[in-house]
Amino acid sequence: MTDTASAGRDAPGDGDGGEGSGTPPPSRRGMLSVAAAAGLGLLAGCGEESADSASGAGSQGSRSAKPSPSAAPSKPSPSPTPKPPPELPRGGRELSRYRLVGYCGLPGADALGRLGIGDLDDRVRQIEKTARAYAADREPQPVLELLATVANSSAGPDGSYRSRTSPDTIRRFHDAAKRHRALLLLNIQPGRASVLGEVKALREWLVHPDVGIALDPEWEMGPGEVPGNTYGRTSGKELTDVARHLSGIVAEHDLPQKPLVFHQVAMSVVQDQSALRPQPGVVLIKSADGIGSPGMKRDTWRQLVKNQPEGVHTGFKLFYEEDTEGSRLMTPEEVLALRPRPDYVMFE
Repeated sequence: MTDTASAGRDAPGDGDGGEGSGTPPPSRRGMLSVAAAAGLGLLAGCGEESADSASGAGSQGSRSAKPSPSAAPSKPSPSPTPKPPPELPRGGRELSRYRLVGYCGLPGADALGRLGIGDLDDRVRQIEKTARAYAADREPQPVLELLATVANSSAGPDGSYRSRTSPDTIRRFHDAAKRHRALLLLNIQPGRASVLGEVKALREWLVHPDVGIALDPEWEMGPGEVPGNTYGRTSGKELTDVARHLSGIVAEHDLPQKPLVFHQVAMSVVQDQSALRPQPGVVLIKSADGIGSPGMKRDTWRQLVKNQPEGVHTGFKLFYEEDTEGSRLMTPEEVLALRPRPDYVMFE
């Protein structure tokens, strides 16, 4: 795209080249090597019941047996109060009452976002404050978007060009999300790995009512492609497959709605969008990720939301550094003036 924010967007690994150039600028290429250094039960209940019996007296000799008095009927035990179904961190089971606002990042990789910088609880408190500025007609819902699968510029032992964040790190961020009643989104940059395979690998977290998925398809590489050298891509069918898998988890565990965010920096990143099919219990959110001045970002927004499939919600990404190089960050009022109004506002 030309004359739009996506033209100035850092391709995987960063750069000044636009979508047409195919080669991202080198300024953020170091993100990949930094990210590569980052590390990667279900509860079951059981019950038991018991029964009592009474026996009558037997006969003796030629005397007739006398029936024993019937046992008094036992009083039925009170039925246990049904356990209420799981809810979202701040109540309810539908995301429509909330404006989602969050930071993304990974510990030890400052270039990947503010979420990985400084004290985690301090960061979440900052997200809470920021979320209130964007809530408008909804309730604010803080979001922690943690990179759980990170694209790498090297193939790695399995040739997948990706590494996984350690379970200990994910657990630490999930614990922080629970302390602050926030949502945890697990972001996937798949490299050459299977997107659905990476989602399935996160099942132990996805069974929780406060955990969702974010996909970064610009880092999804085809055969022979290397992260950082070109834009990746996904398809409407692949996104539907992921949504269908999440929908199955929601139904199996009677969970509240689960967000599925897919970040889109350029039109080419999501192909055959008309094949995208929303699934029960899953809220699909397309996040416009273009970089640039407010005017450039608005141009990219209009292109990305044009002819959007029915049932797909919108998100908008702001960059504290890249957006302010030669320009300024958009204000909450400007972001909320976008139409349709974004359901998710994310900062990197």
